[in-house]
Amino acid sequence: MIESKRAPEWPCPALRNADLSAYTTAKLGGRVQWLLEPTHPEQFVEAYRAAREAGFAPRILGGGANLLIADGELAGCVITTARMSRLFRPRDADVEPEMENEDELLPLLPHLVGRPDPNLEPERKEDPRLVAWAGAGLPGLVRTTRLLGWSGFEGMVGVPGHVGGGIAMNAGGRWGEMWDVIESVRVLTPEGEVEHLQRDACNPSYRNGNLQGAIVLGAVMRFEVSTKAQVEMSVREHLAEKSATQPLTERSSGCIFKNPDPELSDGKSAGLLIEECGGKGWCEGQAMVSPKHANFIINQGGARTSDVLRLIERLQELVAAKTGVVLETEVRLWT
Repeated sequence: MIESKRAPEWPCPALRNADLSAYTTAKLGGRVQWLLEPTHPEQFVEAYRAAREAGFAPRILGGGANLLIADGELAGCVITTARMSRLFRPRDADVEPEMENEDELLPLLPHLVGRPDPNLEPERKEDPRLVAWAGAGLPGLVRTTRLLGWSGFEGMVGVPGHVGGGIAMNAGGRWGEMWDVIESVRVLTPEGEVEHLQRDACNPSYRNGNLQGAIVLGAVMRFEVSTKAQVEMSVREHLAEKSATQPLTERSSGCIFKNPDPELSDGKSAGLLIEECGGKGWCEGQAMVSPKHANFIINQGGARTSDVLRLIERLQELVAAKTGVVLETEVRLWT
């Protein structure tokens, strides 16, 4: 167990020697010296600065997707956005909302953020925007926009994680990406300063929000007014197709590898290259290349991060030897 000489004075709830596996979608990873759990963007900033003052280089943990955490003990401090999960509407359509200032925001009605009431008709404002704190879950955001009848986020169905991480890596797939609906983001720079950035200033690209190391505190998202029936149909269609080809209900970190340059791979995705090379179904311990989609490694129960890492290395060697294509990991690794 990790020991600390003296407990710092944290400005938010904090867990000592915390098990991080429960905070990741693959249910993998060891323990960390300190896990901080701020409940508000301003508290997050205070926690980040306090960690820096205590001599830590804090790492940020969102929904735990697209992440592998090493087995054993992880020294230092992790700040999670899990408790910063609120969604709002801007109060004034003509004013850029200060997302930390709840006086400028209106909470969504309970039937949108809690259990839906079929007898209540969701609000449909002329201003089709939402303000989300970094810990808002992507699945919940898909459900909210579906209930509102707002389009633009249907393609994110089945994508795990939180808003902050989704923005940072520009999560998405063939039906759209996170930044398709981002109007502006509130970030904390590596120097500890808070900035508000418009989309045009960020120039996001494939799997890269291009935030230069800044941490997302929240975002303003703009959607297209559609109908509830149309959005629901689109969500169902996307989910059905994804469920048929991806292990959405299994424990995984999401896609392991980035899709290579089409000119080098004859237009083939990372998953297709692995499948054609014979890597689908390979195992290391309780980690297995998904039989549904070869770019996913699933935890069958009892897998360790070291199992996944060995499998990643074997797959890279396999594809390189047979095709000459070097697969680059999309998933991040904490050691």
